Amino acid sequence: MRVLAIDHGTKRMGIALSDPSGTVATPLEYIPAEPFAPFLARLKELIREKEVELILVGMPRNMDGSYGPAAAKVQEFVAVLKENIAVPIQTWDERLTSAQANRFLLQADVRRKDRKEKVDKAAAAILLQSFLDSRSL
Repeated sequence: MRVLAIDHGTKRMGIALSDPSGTVATPLEYIPAEPFAPFLARLKELIREKEVELILVGMPRNMDGSYGPAAAKVQEFVAVLKENIAVPIQTWDERLTSAQANRFLLQADVRRKDRKEKVDKAAAAILLQSFLDSRSL
């Protein structure tokens, strides 16, 4: 099953995609969050092109597991997606994915300017790999 993950952000949405067997996550791209109509059009295009069967959206949680204001924004985003996309949508805990992505890109010696462009899709890939790994246990 091919899964597409979205790391929700106010400026950019990081996108990652699993391989057809649903085993390995790969960073794909980032899409500007605004304006929303072009974002939605690109997302629909990816779903069609890549034959996506499930969309996974990162759900921000506080370290104690509670939900904060960012989670409410993601819930609104998911509600709008469900109105516009027929593919099933699921949320997944994204605690520390952006921090992990930044750390990984720093260790890989990626320049600051390039890190800014890559961190969102890397965070989406970390989120997706976490989900894929949990299913194979």
